[in-house]
Amino acid sequence: MLWGCFSAAGTERLVKIEGKRNGAKYRENFDENLFQSAQDLRLGRRFTFQQNNDPKHTAKTTQEWFHNKSLNVLEWPSQSLDLTRIEHLWRDLKIAVQRRSPSNLTELERICREERENLPKYRCAKLVASYPRRLEAVIAAKGASTKY
Repeated sequence: MLWGCFSAAGTERLVKIEGKRNGAKYRENFDENLFQSAQDLRLGRRFTFQQNNDPKHTAKTTQEWFHNKSLNVLEWPSQSLDLTRIEHLWRDLKIAVQRRSPSNLTELERICREERENLPKYRCAKLVASYPRRLEAVIAAKGASTKY
């Protein structure tokens, strides 16, 4: 499993997560990577973090972790895939990696990192800028699917 993040400034760390993902592993990954990624993206300490409603994201211990770190977490409506911007980057990465046909896991990981570096910054900026339109579309569709 890979974890990554991005902002309008571009992509940041791509981290391989070993084993089964659970709330404890999710929080451990944040301790090791989230703040450094925010610093590398020049976000400072005042940024809004977005995640979906996966149980490990909404677990009480995870919510307490965010609170203890004074992180602003965007409230997430249920079943709102149209608002999940990072999924577009995961798709772009998947297509780029498949074109290179990795033959083993080591090669796959290396190619994923290389292709992540090649994801255009303008693509990230466009995804961030599109968020208000996405919200409006979801509201207009009363939570149903949108073009996003």
